[in-house]
Amino acid sequence: MSQALLSTPLSTPLAPSSAGRSASIARLCDALDAIFDACAAFPEPSNSTFFARSMRIVLAEAAADPALLSPAQRESSTDNYRRHLLAADPRGRYAIASLVWLPQQASPVHAHHTWCGYTVLDGTLSETVFEWDDARHCASAARTQARKQGAVSFVRGGRGGIHRLGNRAMADDPATATPAVSLHIYGVAGAQIATHVNDIVRVAEAPALV
Repeated sequence: MSQALLSTPLSTPLAPSSAGRSASIARLCDALDAIFDACAAFPEPSNSTFFARSMRIVLAEAAADPALLSPAQRESSTDNYRRHLLAADPRGRYAIASLVWLPQQASPVHAHHTWCGYTVLDGTLSETVFEWDDARHCASAARTQARKQGAVSFVRGGRGGIHRLGNRAMADDPATATPAVSLHIYGVAGAQIATHVNDIVRVAEAPALV
């Protein structure tokens, strides 16, 4: 592939959901609340194995729900990938968003200030994983993998989970030029998604696209 993914800045606009909370999203929130209740004794719930395992299960169940998102929550933007806020915990423990990626749209290379998990709902995303070099204070690409529908990921905050996500489909190829849609859960209040999740890092060299 000769065309580079179009990485977007940290301040990607967050589009509020135009529809009320669906029964599917309400069930997802109930499941998240139950996880936090079960981890109430932990100083930091996301550090527990139970929390990580439970989040992966919840994400997988959400990906299997065809009624999870409304058409409005799947709308894209030609400027960059688009985020729709689906729900935010009143206590600020988590926020849920759908991300819609047109062909050749991608995130910047980033670590995370907080825990986060995602699952692919439609299409295929490409994920490049990076390793942090503390001595050089930069990241280097380690591997790239296709993340197909139903794929699930969970990472804790810090630079042990640096990656870049993007839709590598070619915009001029009708056979593959389809949007990808993913569901993301972040350990922040809803108003902080654009500012308190991604930790943009310096990259040693641009990874080759294969």
